[in-house]
Amino acid sequence: MRNILVREQLKKLPKIDLHLHLDGSVLPNTLRELAKEQGKELPVEAGSDLTPWMLADESCTSLKEYLSKFAFVEPFLQTPEALERVAYEVVAQSAAQGCRYIEVRFAPLLHIKGGLSLEEAMRHTIHGLRRGERDFGVKARGIAICLRHDSYERNEQVILAAAKLHGDGIAAVDLAGDEASFPPELHRSLFALAASKGLPITIHAGEAGGAQNVQEAIESLGATRIGHGVRITENPAIMEMVRRTGTPLELCPLSNIQTKAVSGWDAYPIKAFLAAGIQATINTDNLTVSGTTIGLEYELLMEKCGVTLEEIGRLILNSAHAAFLEQEEKRQLIADIEQGLEAAGVKPVL
Repeated sequence: MRNILVREQLKKLPKIDLHLHLDGSVLPNTLRELAKEQGKELPVEAGSDLTPWMLADESCTSLKEYLSKFAFVEPFLQTPEALERVAYEVVAQSAAQGCRYIEVRFAPLLHIKGGLSLEEAMRHTIHGLRRGERDFGVKARGIAICLRHDSYERNEQVILAAAKLHGDGIAAVDLAGDEASFPPELHRSLFALAASKGLPITIHAGEAGGAQNVQEAIESLGATRIGHGVRITENPAIMEMVRRTGTPLELCPLSNIQTKAVSGWDAYPIKAFLAAGIQATINTDNLTVSGTTIGLEYELLMEKCGVTLEEIGRLILNSAHAAFLEQEEKRQLIADIEQGLEAAGVKPVL
């Protein structure tokens, strides 16, 4: 009974998802239809379950294994129609959860194997987000990802294309991939270029690598937000630096458990972050790969970590303040979230 009441309360909350991967959130039925439209074969019969190829289960042992799920969908996301459709459907999925604002990140380098240019891949994704924004009333922006394992020259082209579209659908740039094998210090010059172009920066760090990667991302790569960052608990000095600088963490609880960034729910540091005054935000990472929703993420934090509804309100408000939006748009978003929380009867804990 309590779980039912909690779910009903959570449904009423205005929500934000700042860390949401496009290719990790493709609906299985959509993938099946894209394969048929494109004349491509799936490794299972048409009526069979695609879940084993698209969902990370409890047997997942690492981020590297988790990332292998993305390779399955990549061949089907090489056309304008496919990119627009999956972007539109991500907005639809978020709207169903009561999201008011989302930032959808994607790696353009993964979507040019069918002949699209980087800018075309970005524009078609943005077009899908905009259609979703118009149809569902969820404000949506894109974040262009650079790939850790790729060359400077190819990633440089991502930065340059993102700079052309900054403020026109692209909100920021990111660095993602196999963190353990390709730490952030390898990409200092790339993100110096991003900073010179005025691009906001978020970096995946402190997930498959230690707390020092978070320090490097902030101090040397210019990150003003950190993707995940859960491992800052390994170094109190770096945890204090994150608090002192007010750098928001884009936490993705269920994904962090699946990739073994955190050993289990009993070790998840959300209460420690709240107590320390760290600007934590809660996000989904990948709707399909993690089998999650933003509502489920909140519910799990309440059930597994003892987070209160008022603390959930605080986390949502943190997300509004952390959004990569221009000043007036951010002001409006913050006001919208504050009004939504008040209407839901939730007073965020300070």
